[in-house]
Amino acid sequence: MRILKRHRRRTPRQAARTVVLGQDGSVFLLRSDNIEVGVHWTSPGGGIEPGETPREGAHRELREETGWTDLEPGPLLCTWEHDFTWHGIPVRQHEHIFLTLAPRRGPVGDVTAAHVADGILGWRWWTPEELADERADALWPPQLPSLLAKVREAWSSGDGSLAVVEPVDLGYVPNGPKGQWSSPGPASPDSPDSPDALNT
Repeated sequence: MRILKRHRRRTPRQAARTVVLGQDGSVFLLRSDNIEVGVHWTSPGGGIEPGETPREGAHRELREETGWTDLEPGPLLCTWEHDFTWHGIPVRQHEHIFLTLAPRRGPVGDVTAAHVADGILGWRWWTPEELADERADALWPPQLPSLLAKVREAWSSGDGSLAVVEPVDLGYVPNGPKGQWSSPGPASPDSPDSPDALNT
């Protein structure tokens, strides 16, 4: 008897994020864990609520996950699709990822509930060199180091404005083995004594 393998149906989900860059070129990322894809690092963000635009959703999620009320999403960096399991539901998520500039700092106020609900384990600022390190946990999206390298290059050759960024559509990016992607992510250099590291 021939047995056909059934693929899990994916529920479409719309989401938005904001990549927060420091003036020194570093980037703020959150460390998360997911039952399907494992530990990974990503920018603040999440699902878009009914009636929200991607930019509005990114703005709300940025406030909820960092407590920062003085930032707004800037230009669009990229869009992409990927699979993961969200609260027990297999989803195919389409994301809009925006850019903004901010001083280096940690989350403010009590963001514990938002972090627990979203499986966020901690945070840190990453230097360009750390992002380029191929040893390690996965990134959402895995192309983030090269995308930000182009932003920094355009930034340094222009007037220092993020307006020079040309958005990129990365399309669908398949998962590799759990905790890995089709492109390598950065190392996990957060240490207990790091001033930029905070476990939640």
